[in-house]
Amino acid sequence: MIFNRRTVFSLAITAALFVFVGAGGASGAVAVGQKVAAFSLPDINGRVQNVESNKASRMTVLFFFDAGSQSSQEGLLTLDELRKQYGTKLLTIWGITRSPQSEVSAFAKKAKIGFSILTDNGEVSRQYNAQLILPIVCILGPDLTVVDYFQGGGKGAEAMLISLAQSQLHRNQPQLAEALGEAVAKKNPKNLEAKAVQGYAALKQGQPDKAEKLFDQIAGGQGTGEIIAKEGQAAVMAYQGKTDKALALAEEVTHKAPNRGLAQKLKGDLLAAKGDMQGAATAYKQAVQQSGTDTYQKAEVHNQLGRLYAQQGNYAGARAQFDRAVDLDPYYIEPTSNKGVTYEKQGQWSKALEEYRKAVSLNQADTVATVLAQKAEKMLALQKDTAGKQRMDRLVEDLVKRYKSQKSVTSKEPQDEWTSRPMVMTLLDVQESGVLTSRDGLAIVLATRLGDLLNDSGRVQVVERAVMDQLLSELNLGSSELADPNTALKLGKLLAAKLIGTGSLIYLPDSTLLNLRFIDTETSAVAKTITLRLPANANLEREMFNLNRTILKAVIQKYPLQGFVVKVDSDKVMLNLGSSQGVSSGSSFEVIEEGQPVTYKGKVLRSSAKSMGKLEVVQVEPDYCMARIVEKQRPLASDDRVKEILPENGMQGGSRAN
Repeated sequence: MIFNRRTVFSLAITAALFVFVGAGGASGAVAVGQKVAAFSLPDINGRVQNVESNKASRMTVLFFFDAGSQSSQEGLLTLDELRKQYGTKLLTIWGITRSPQSEVSAFAKKAKIGFSILTDNGEVSRQYNAQLILPIVCILGPDLTVVDYFQGGGKGAEAMLISLAQSQLHRNQPQLAEALGEAVAKKNPKNLEAKAVQGYAALKQGQPDKAEKLFDQIAGGQGTGEIIAKEGQAAVMAYQGKTDKALALAEEVTHKAPNRGLAQKLKGDLLAAKGDMQGAATAYKQAVQQSGTDTYQKAEVHNQLGRLYAQQGNYAGARAQFDRAVDLDPYYIEPTSNKGVTYEKQGQWSKALEEYRKAVSLNQADTVATVLAQKAEKMLALQKDTAGKQRMDRLVEDLVKRYKSQKSVTSKEPQDEWTSRPMVMTLLDVQESGVLTSRDGLAIVLATRLGDLLNDSGRVQVVERAVMDQLLSELNLGSSELADPNTALKLGKLLAAKLIGTGSLIYLPDSTLLNLRFIDTETSAVAKTITLRLPANANLEREMFNLNRTILKAVIQKYPLQGFVVKVDSDKVMLNLGSSQGVSSGSSFEVIEEGQPVTYKGKVLRSSAKSMGKLEVVQVEPDYCMARIVEKQRPLASDDRVKEILPENGMQGGSRAN
């Protein structure tokens, strides 16, 4: 989401009117982390609104105001602009007031406020300590949990605005964080935290040079400025892959300012990347104990510590850390999703699905959480399908026996050497390495989503993921064994797969490097290698869609479908290939004719096949298809050979409908 200058200016004005309630705040105010009590109030049109109706909303803002106050009016206008930016699906805003209804209605009509204005007799305002000092803002998260509480007026406006900006950094809203930081810096150029926020936001957006300049501007002084600058410079070095230099600078900061947890958190990340998990755990634990560690930083550290525990197989300990991260920030999607992955790895699909659905509720556009939830739903459905589960258990049991005896699944020989068999592919989990990322489950999502897309194309049959997961579990094959090409080949042949996909995910500070290899199980040769760099904020669904197209294109070029013309009917022909072999509507074929061989000095010289026509499939059945004749060099006839070619307009996507 991008805020324009007018929005940022308005938000800055509103921020100047609010101060974050900390020590010395209003007695009896709503506490961050608690769930609010249910209440109902009438709006200015007489309709009764119940706060419990907002449980599903990602964010609910309760704005207690005085209709005659200029600061309250400016706040209402700014919140309405925020509503337009976020949309009602992500943000619910209620204005609550004890002012006379006529005064409230007049202002709301004149200002064209687009959210509900509720009238209060004083009881709800009392519960929220919104009686003497106005405006008051209470922000509710999922299940009506209090996330933030602001009280009007005071000198802490800049600190509050910086706190809001910092919280956006780990909510993947770097543009908003940068805009908020810029608003504070313009008002007060001496605010170093504002420039630091802009620097970290630039890093999040893949702009290390810009971040470095901002941190260099902070440097030069002593005390806090020097520390803030070196923290940022260490983060830039880590992003650039200068691990040792970044670690040395972070170590320097921890000695000069032991109460600041950001350097400790960075130190933990760097040690984890070097494989020193014990050192990383120590640094993370020290970070959450420091008084100078901000709330959002503590949430990130608890998430990282949970990721580290999960890698070590300590799933209970990992879940405890993820819960602490969510307690600090209910909008933090990573620990919620990560907790689900720990349950998935233990086969507790019901609990995994519960966490995945929570993550999806935080961001319905999140591909990782969505795919993980869909997989969990399928696994639960399979468990309830007793007959289907028994069939799969028998299949896996037979495959395990065959693997241990090194026997492959026997398949029926084709009736002729020319006609293609179905293209069967197996996708193995990729091997993961590199930095300790904040999000787990990418490898699972990659195999699951890519398998679904390839299957949906109809051109490739991917071995069912549930079968693969159970087979690998029964064989006790981990990532290190699957990285062995011989093991991969044995599995591919076992499953009667023509191609087996394997590879690696290397997590880098600024991106993720995906390497995929597709091995021909009959020749043991690498049929296709794909290298893809995923930026930190990549659109994962689009990347998977494009990767699917790349794979399909490679399959068609390397292993084109081959068949025969069965019969010719006017401008159409029937082919002995159907959806069982991977034909879909729109598939293109070339009618070919072998050239006459030439014998020279006892050696037979064969010429390349000649194109006699082109066909486009218009109707597909399981065992045959009908194709229209696009062009022909001679009359086509039964028993003419056909060979698949790429459509002239390229790959059209990943579904049978295409």
